[in-house]
Amino acid sequence: MKKIKEVIVVEGKDDTKQIDKAVNADTYETNGSALSADDIAHLKKLQATRGLIVFTDPDFNGERVRKMISQAIPGVKHAFIRRDQGVPTEAHGSLGVEHANPEVIKAALAHVYTEEEQADAQYSRHDLAAAGLLSGKGARTRRERLGQILGIGYGNGKQLLHRLNVFRIAPAQFQAAVQQIKREEADGKISNR
Repeated sequence: MKKIKEVIVVEGKDDTKQIDKAVNADTYETNGSALSADDIAHLKKLQATRGLIVFTDPDFNGERVRKMISQAIPGVKHAFIRRDQGVPTEAHGSLGVEHANPEVIKAALAHVYTEEEQADAQYSRHDLAAAGLLSGKGARTRRERLGQILGIGYGNGKQLLHRLNVFRIAPAQFQAAVQQIKREEADGKISNR
C-alpha cells in the first residue's frame, strides 16, 4: 500500500501502534482529550500542508477531541469505528482505536484518505548532528529555538526528526532556521547552556 497523504490524528501511542499495523501513515497524538493551543496550531499547519483525518476513540473523550478539532480547523476528514469494534480483548483497558482489528481500521479509512507516492524521509540523524541539534553544549536550546522558528514545537532529537519529516519542512526552510540560530548565538541572543 502506498503512503496515506493525510496525517491521522489519534489520542495516544497505542492508537499509533495499531494504525501502523493496518496502514502506512503518519500520526499526530493528542495525548488524551486536552488539546493545547500549541496542538491546535500544529494541527492547523498539518491541515494546510497535508490534510488531517481525525480518528479518535468511540467514547466521550474521543468525541470531545473530534469536536474541538472540527471547530478549530475547517475541512478535516473523519474516520470512525463502532463501539463494538474497539472493545478490549482483555478484562482491563478502555474502549478505543488501539483495540480495533487492522482490517477494521483499513475499512474505516478506506473512503477518506488520499494515496501518495512513498514520501522518503528528508531528514536523518546525520542532518541534526551536523546542525548541532542532537548532542553537546547548547543542543537542547537550539532544538527549542528551531521548533519555535519552524512552528513545530520542541522535541528531543528523535521527536524533532519525526516532526521535521511529518511537517515536511523544506530543506531551504530548515537551513535558514539553522543559520538564524547561529546568528542569534553569535549575537548573544540565545545562550549555549
